Amino acid sequence: MVLAAGLGTRLRPLTYEITKPMVPVLDRPVMEHIIDLLRRHGFDEVIANLHYFPDTIRAYFGEQLSYRFEPELLGTAGGVRACAEFFGGESFLVISGDALTDIDLTALVARHRSAGGIATLAVKRVEDTREYGVVLHDGDGRVTGFQEKPEPAEALSDLGNCGIYVFEPSIFEHFPARPFVDWATDVFPVLLEKQVPFHIHEIHEYWNDIGSLGELRAGTFDALRGELQLEVEGREVSPGVLVVEDPPSDGGPLHVDTEIEGPAWVGRDVQIGARVRLTGPIVLGDGARLGDGAQLRESIVFPGTDVAAKSILIGAIAGHSGILESLRPRRAPAQTGS
Repeated sequence: MVLAAGLGTRLRPLTYEITKPMVPVLDRPVMEHIIDLLRRHGFDEVIANLHYFPDTIRAYFGEQLSYRFEPELLGTAGGVRACAEFFGGESFLVISGDALTDIDLTALVARHRSAGGIATLAVKRVEDTREYGVVLHDGDGRVTGFQEKPEPAEALSDLGNCGIYVFEPSIFEHFPARPFVDWATDVFPVLLEKQVPFHIHEIHEYWNDIGSLGELRAGTFDALRGELQLEVEGREVSPGVLVVEDPPSDGGPLHVDTEIEGPAWVGRDVQIGARVRLTGPIVLGDGARLGDGAQLRESIVFPGTDVAAKSILIGAIAGHSGILESLRPRRAPAQTGS
């Protein structure tokens, strides 16, 4: 299950116009990177819960996914329980639709099966515990407690909860009898109280939840630099500079007088004016247009966005209210199970 119902308040004003899972990271929405990851690890039956701008997700992914609309938000766990019939009697995986990660999901599932508990939580060591819920555990990796965003001096663990889980269907027996349910406040404390075993799986792969504009920018640049394994279109036309073209040409949208220093990614149908200077990391989304003399450094230009002539952007995220109209699925939808 892909969690895709949240409001993305920390990404405002961007999420006034687009739902968080549809925020572009290089050549596609972050949620499509998650769907690609699931496919690579053999998950071909996927459901997503929807609430905020639900039709945009349905229109983009089509029949690749199953969907469940939440008229009112049900919480991180309540939304999963609403899809219980989809899971049937099998173990199931839950992952956030805004997670930028190349986690080895096969290893996570294997850990869950070998541990034998009701749940397995993916965790990763974090530098600043104030930004995360951290997980406590014993020598066997069994969860013994949690701390919510503790000060570093008070933190008993530096393992941040990634919000990626494998559950047994019996997890729903430990839910309160009300619609809105959260894992951290309503379910995991009950498991601890009842001494129901559940475990951690520490990951060493890349993980970023794209929770804020700063994290979106950092995660996009990490992906551009190849710090995580993503499926990304483009060919290298000069050191560190990737360009997507249909059909390919010698320089693509880059002029002979374009000064560009990678790393950089240039999407489809990008128009770059004369005497433009680009200092990486730079991301130019599909259909972006840069006027003559524009100068950009360490910036992201979202799909379909115009940057005026002689503009100077430093450390910027440039967008417009029609971002979603410029996003195009990378392949024809494939029918999966329901």
